[in-house]
Amino acid sequence: MRTTHGRRRTRSALAAASAAAVVLVGALSGCSSGDGGAAGGDAALQARPSPAPAPRWNTSPASIAAVGDSITRGFDACSVFADCPEASWATGNDPEVQSLASRLLGAAEAPARSWNYAATGSRMADLPAQLSEAAAHRPDLVTVMVGSNDACRQTASAMTPVPAFRADFEKGLAELRRSSPKSQVYVSSVPDLLRLWETGKDSPMGRQIWKLGICPSMLAKAESTAPAAVARREQVRARVVAYNQALREVCAKDELCRYDGGAVFQYPFSVEQLSRWDWFHPGKNGQARLAELAHRQVTAARPPI
Repeated sequence: MRTTHGRRRTRSALAAASAAAVVLVGALSGCSSGDGGAAGGDAALQARPSPAPAPRWNTSPASIAAVGDSITRGFDACSVFADCPEASWATGNDPEVQSLASRLLGAAEAPARSWNYAATGSRMADLPAQLSEAAAHRPDLVTVMVGSNDACRQTASAMTPVPAFRADFEKGLAELRRSSPKSQVYVSSVPDLLRLWETGKDSPMGRQIWKLGICPSMLAKAESTAPAAVARREQVRARVVAYNQALREVCAKDELCRYDGGAVFQYPFSVEQLSRWDWFHPGKNGQARLAELAHRQVTAARPPI
């Protein structure tokens, strides 16, 4: 026979067990309910917007604007000391060159859907204004080739400082993005000016023309092998390398910007590809090579490494 104390202990145990069962059932019911708990958390997560996918590079742009300097204007490609935009690697219509615009848009369509805002003598500081003009057309693609004149100064000490070069490039891209945020940008590297000197230095005619004032920081005293002349040329080349690094780094921050990976800087231009009027700017053959390089990079599925 149980004692009174034993019966009380049994009733307390049963009450505790019943309370625990009630709590467990409630918890299970809450988990299976569609109105709260984990299910409610899942619904909240599903309601959050997914991040926008990164823009994809369009390998078939339908319109092109070009900005930059004398190379993009076709300077000295057709006649002495004169622009020849019809021979421009970017937007020209000369069949001998087959410009980037002609290759992408077709020779018949290119003139109506391409614009050239490059200007002979331009430096990086002029890029923001050029890009502002180009942006008005909302082009699918903008080509940028500028920097040679920043290095080609009267003296090596007068070259554009790298921080200023970088800042003006950033300003130019920001200007473009304000008016035409979806335009793709193809950025050419600055040519290797030392290689151009090496290519033309053995031409007596070329050396005479260079004395007229073509890129004196690199080409002055073209025949000299004195230590000072060698050091000056190396200083100019080092500045061009630094410019190209700035182009690479700034472009990498823009999802719709593609740097050429140094393709133009590394290209081994020959005498046949230089202008026969100044032995410095690309002639039509050189312009055609630039167009070929650009087309290969713009239409590639992936950017150059």
